[in-house]
Amino acid sequence: MITVRGAGIRAGARLLLSGLDFHVSPGDRIGLVGRNGAGKTTLMATLAGLLQPAEGSVVATSDVGYLPQDPKAADPAQSVTDRILSARGMDTAVRALRRAERDMDMGAYVRAEAAFQAAGGYAAEAEAARVADGVGLPAHALDQPVGTLSGGQRRRVELARILFGGHGTLLLDEPTNHLDADSVSWLKSFLKGHQGGLIVISHDVSLLGDVVNRVFHLDPSRAAIDIHNTGWSTYLEQRDADERRRTRERVNAERKAASLHAQAGKMRARVSTATRARDMARRADRMLASVEPARRTQKVARVRLPDPAPCGRMPLGAISLHKSYGSRQVLSGVDLAVDRGSRLVILGLNGAGKTTLLRLLAGHEQPDSGRVVHGHGLRLGYFAQEHETLDPAHTVRQSLAAGAPHLTDAEVRSVLGAFLFSGDDADKPVRVLSGGEKTRLALAGLVHSAANVLLLDEPTNNLDPASRDEVLGAIGSYPGAMVMVTHDEGAVDALRPDRVLMLPDGFEDLWNDDYRELVALD
Repeated sequence: MITVRGAGIRAGARLLLSGLDFHVSPGDRIGLVGRNGAGKTTLMATLAGLLQPAEGSVVATSDVGYLPQDPKAADPAQSVTDRILSARGMDTAVRALRRAERDMDMGAYVRAEAAFQAAGGYAAEAEAARVADGVGLPAHALDQPVGTLSGGQRRRVELARILFGGHGTLLLDEPTNHLDADSVSWLKSFLKGHQGGLIVISHDVSLLGDVVNRVFHLDPSRAAIDIHNTGWSTYLEQRDADERRRTRERVNAERKAASLHAQAGKMRARVSTATRARDMARRADRMLASVEPARRTQKVARVRLPDPAPCGRMPLGAISLHKSYGSRQVLSGVDLAVDRGSRLVILGLNGAGKTTLLRLLAGHEQPDSGRVVHGHGLRLGYFAQEHETLDPAHTVRQSLAAGAPHLTDAEVRSVLGAFLFSGDDADKPVRVLSGGEKTRLALAGLVHSAANVLLLDEPTNNLDPASRDEVLGAIGSYPGAMVMVTHDEGAVDALRPDRVLMLPDGFEDLWNDDYRELVALD
C-alpha cells in the first residue's frame, strides 16, 4: 500500500502538484491520466521513492515494483533469464549453481541448490519463463546478454522482471510500448489478476478500459489530482457530464453576476444606495469566484517536418551490410537503395535488426562489413527510439540550440513553443523529461535540419492521442524520403510506403496491404 499525505511535487522550480492526499490499496487498479508534461512520470518516480516530495509525505508499506518509460538494465552482460530472476534475488543462487557445476564442487552445489530452492527453485524459474513468454520474449533470447537485445526487447525484459517480482504494488509507465497484440492481451489478463495495488500510465485506451477500476486525472492548471472511483468508460461519461454541468453553472452565474453588476452600476450614482451597490457588486464577484473554471483545452504540439534540401536521385544506399554482436549475427548482407522522395517501412520481429539498421544508416554504428553510401546532397535526419541523440546533461533549450546552431535564441524558443516547451519548460534538464516530452524534443530537433532523408525509429511512442495525430499528419505531408521502423499501424497508413524491407533476411518488396497485418506483430 502507498499513502500520500499533503504531498507537493515539483520539477525544478515549477510546481506540478500540491496538497495530494490518497491511498493505493490492494485491489486498486488506477489509471493515471493527463496531458504530456502534466507530471505523471514525475509523480510515479516520487511514489517509487526515486524522488522526494517537495512537501508532505509518501509512505509505501508494501514492496513497490516500478517500470519507468526508459528502463535501463544494471548489467548489459547479464543474461535475460538472470535479469528476470534478479527481481527475487534468484540470479545469485543460479550463478552459484552454475559455478559449482562447472567446478564439480559437490559441497558448493548442495549449498547453492538449497539457496536456490529457498528462493523458489525450479517452479519460480518456470514462472519466470512463462512471464517472459507472455510479454513476447522468444525462448532463444533467454540465454542472451541483455546488452545484445534491441531496445524493444530490453524493455520487455524489464517489464517481465517487474511482473515476476511479486511486488505488493506495481507502478507501470507505458507498459505496452513495444508489445504486440498478443502480449498486450496477456498483460491485461495478468494485471486484472494482480492482487496488490497498481498504478498505470498508458495511452492504450483498451488497456485502461479493460483493467482500471479507478482513474486519477492530473490537472496542471490547478496543480491537483481529480480522483474518480470508477472504471474507464464510466470516468469518460462522468468527465463529459461534469463539464456540461460546469458550463451550465458558469453561464448561469455569469448571467446573474452581469445583472447584479448592472444594477449596482445604476445604484452607485445615489448616495442613499451606494453602500447597497457595493454589497451587490461584491456578491456578484463572489458568485463568479465560486464557479469552477472551464477546463482548459489541451494544447497540442504543432508538428511539422523539415523542408528537404535538394539532393540527387539516390541520396542514401547500403551495400551488403553485416553486423554482429559477439556471436549473435543481427544483419547479413542487407542491400538498400533510398531514392529521392521514396517511402520505406522496415518490418520484422523485435530483435530482427531494425534499430541496428537505422543506426548504421545514421552513422551511429559501423558495419562489420559492407558500407553505407551517401549520395549527392544527402542531409540526414535521425529520430532514435531510445532518444540517445539527446544529451541528458543539456537543458531543453541547449539541446535544440546544439542541433541547430544557425538559429537565434528567439528562434529556438519559438520552435520549442510550437512543441509545447514554453517559459520555464525550456530550461528543464533533458534527464527529467517524460518519454512524451523527449519524443517532442527530438522531433523539434528535425524542424530546421533541412533533412531530405528521415530515419524514424518508433516516432509515435509515448505520445498522447492528439500529439500522435499531429505527428502522423506531418509524416503524411513530408515530401522528402523516409525510412521508418514502427509497430503503429496508423503510422504506416500515414507514411503510405511504396516499399517494404523485411528483416532479418533483408527481403525487399513493393508495398501491398497484405504486409499491413505484420505491423502489429512487430
